[in-house]
Amino acid sequence: MFDAVPKYPPVIDGNELTADKVQLGKMLFFEPRLSSSHLISCNTCHNVGMGGHDYLPTSIGHGWQKGPRNSPTVFNAVFNAAQFWDGRAADLAEQAKGPVQAGVEMSSTPERVVSTLKSMPEYVAKFEDAFPGEEDPVTFDNMATAIEAFEATLITPDAPFDKYLRGDGGALNETEKEGLALFMNKGCAACHGGTNFGGQDYYPFGLVTRPGAEILPSGDKGRFAVTETASDEYVFRAAPLRNIELTAPYFHSGAVWSLEEAVAVMGTSQLGTELNDEEVQSIVAFLKTLTGNIPEIQYPELPPSTDSTPKPAPMSALQ
Repeated sequence: MFDAVPKYPPVIDGNELTADKVQLGKMLFFEPRLSSSHLISCNTCHNVGMGGHDYLPTSIGHGWQKGPRNSPTVFNAVFNAAQFWDGRAADLAEQAKGPVQAGVEMSSTPERVVSTLKSMPEYVAKFEDAFPGEEDPVTFDNMATAIEAFEATLITPDAPFDKYLRGDGGALNETEKEGLALFMNKGCAACHGGTNFGGQDYYPFGLVTRPGAEILPSGDKGRFAVTETASDEYVFRAAPLRNIELTAPYFHSGAVWSLEEAVAVMGTSQLGTELNDEEVQSIVAFLKTLTGNIPEIQYPELPPSTDSTPKPAPMSALQ
């Protein structure tokens, strides 16, 4: 039902995680000049120093616009079957292309990104090292592939529950073990399993009882926007629960700040049961055992802009 987070990054089909590619991807992950304003990087909304997200209900993007959904953590995202709350990106490389081009996020274009990167000789050399043998390695697709390579290394192994899975019965205390039993017996594990405790399939939010509009906004119909299938209205990817204590606020709307409240809401909306306070506390205690070793990331030194680097576009909302 559950798998431990491995100690080393997984193999990605079609994307060998070479040292040169991972290093380039790291630089690009922190590179704000991928945005038209030169202010927003991947790390802005997926901050590796803050649980892999931004601690906001919904992220702030170009022109201080608010995005429509809560930013998922980048940690262990490589173990998800698809990316985004609605699963519209098949993998991390495809996901990396979306925010760069979204007007509400980084508000750039593939052409502008390539021009920016080619304007800096150090980046051209880094792409040549990461993608050897390619006639023109500085491409929008290779940018995304390199970011995927770096993000694949952002895993959090050796959580207490991983040690428990590997046979260390003392890694969990009695309250945490009771929480695990409740998590399984009440039905939470039906949607939140595997390595990432979620991220593998899609379910209606409000399977039994639909939450109020403050938690489930009526205007966001979830996966319906991807499939245009009526049965996918208000269907979302099951949220991964690894490091969940670090990723408040919760749900796609970012409407709930308390992990205890989030557990209670899920009991009512998804399981049709009113969890009592003791049950909620036990489940929360268990969920906290899913917090693993957060990778230590040193901020990379980025190359200076040149005379040919496109100048930052104005943040229109500030004008």
